[in-house]
Amino acid sequence: LIVSKTSVLSWSSAAFLLSFMNKQHRSTDFEVHRNWLAITHSLPVSRWYYENTSEWTLDYPPLFAWFELGLSQAARRFDSDMLLVHNLNYASPPTVLFQRLSVIFTDGVFIYAVRECCRCVREKKGSRDVLSRPSFILSVLLLWNFGLLIVDHIHFQYNGFLFGFLMLSVAKHLQSQHLQGALLFAVLLNLKHIYLYVAPAYGVYLLRSYCFTQDNKDGSLRWRSFSPLRLLALGGLVLSVCAVSFGPFILMGQLPQVLSRLFPFRRGLCHAYWAPNVWALYNLLDKGVATLGVRLKLLQEAELPRASMTGGLVQESQHAALPSVSPAVTLLCTLLSILPALASIWRRPRGARGFLRCLLICALGSFLFGWHVHEKAVLLAILPLSFLAVESREDAGIFLVLATTGHYSLFPLLFTPAELLIKASLMLMFTVFSFSALRNGRGPLLRPLEVVYLLGLVAVAIGCEVVFPLSPWQQRLPFLPLLVTSVYCAAGVCYSFLRLYASQRSDAHTWNPTRSLQTHTHTHTGIPSYPR
Repeated sequence: LIVSKTSVLSWSSAAFLLSFMNKQHRSTDFEVHRNWLAITHSLPVSRWYYENTSEWTLDYPPLFAWFELGLSQAARRFDSDMLLVHNLNYASPPTVLFQRLSVIFTDGVFIYAVRECCRCVREKKGSRDVLSRPSFILSVLLLWNFGLLIVDHIHFQYNGFLFGFLMLSVAKHLQSQHLQGALLFAVLLNLKHIYLYVAPAYGVYLLRSYCFTQDNKDGSLRWRSFSPLRLLALGGLVLSVCAVSFGPFILMGQLPQVLSRLFPFRRGLCHAYWAPNVWALYNLLDKGVATLGVRLKLLQEAELPRASMTGGLVQESQHAALPSVSPAVTLLCTLLSILPALASIWRRPRGARGFLRCLLICALGSFLFGWHVHEKAVLLAILPLSFLAVESREDAGIFLVLATTGHYSLFPLLFTPAELLIKASLMLMFTVFSFSALRNGRGPLLRPLEVVYLLGLVAVAIGCEVVFPLSPWQQRLPFLPLLVTSVYCAAGVCYSFLRLYASQRSDAHTWNPTRSLQTHTHTHTGIPSYPR
């Protein structure tokens, strides 16, 4: 308990310092949320999703808008001018202070969720060293996660607050409190719709493991055990949350307008900062085929559409040589990538940890194949994977590859020279701790080729962060480091996705249906744990 409190206090101090010591960088997200504070505070509800004075229009679900309205009641005591819609790019010292403090304060949800997750971890018998306990390692991996620290406390967002709901929901499922877990996830979906990435895992798991109350002896589904009352309870929870969130806009006839803001398909296949996914590799292949075709005189350069995928802009673009990708194609690819995992937990749920593994596959599948994916979405897989990493050597190896690769892909978010030392130091400390703590005196967790690949990140970092800014290419090809970072990291994320699938398949083959139906209770906490 003392160690946990110390960890939280030291995290709070670090978060405060990170938020205020960096004077060089203020992301567009800082102005986005200031504008949303102004919109929700100064305008009637009927105008929230129509207001477009700023280019950063309100495009989160209504529950987050209500959250911003609540924050604005405190914001006016710091500086009421920040709540004026026409005060674009307003950043007075009291405004900066309030917005930074609001992130730290709302991260209390994440801290509480970490505590609940740590209570669900299976501890090793006879382990007296607190620092080597899986629960302590998990608390550090979550609280001190490099990506979450820089995205929230330097770049500026409320991801800790949102991930708190996700991790708390997972913890409730691990504790067999499925209605609470479903309620928390419904709230999360109405706060930020990117969590639709993992909604299929929730839907299939709850229908299979909660609405069907019994299995056959071989672990297969017993259809007669279906409980309509449980299905109605789940549906009632979800509809109630959606009614609170969307109800006023439905009554005003504004639902189509709200949905058009939530799903702006005209922003293009790739975000301005490329996510390291399949489409980054596809973009590179497109440029390679176009260049080769022109040199071999198979294609006429003048006839090719101008591909601006590396232009760093948020816009619709056409590929030069390969077929252009539509939102429908990305949706189909995403569904195909996660369907085997969903089918697997439908046939053999394997408890809440089987659900968590499926959640990770859904998160990474959506990240790899989704439309206009933000690079920060990789945290949706890294943070939950921390839970499995402290319990399994196989998952620990996957975590090390994915976390190292995914975290480095966030480097372009902090692009000023003054921030190089900050981000490099923070990532180095987190990575060293992850490797040493998860290894914990045992054999190596990584395969030789994985080690070579991760060492290659060092060369990429030196080339992109040190060599390139001093080279003459900086003026001619300013987005080359972004392309190299995205493509190289995409290989690691794709590899981690395949390894997660392999581990799920291995898990299915070794699963014992009789043993999985047994529950064990911790002596001190009374929380059920489920053997794998």
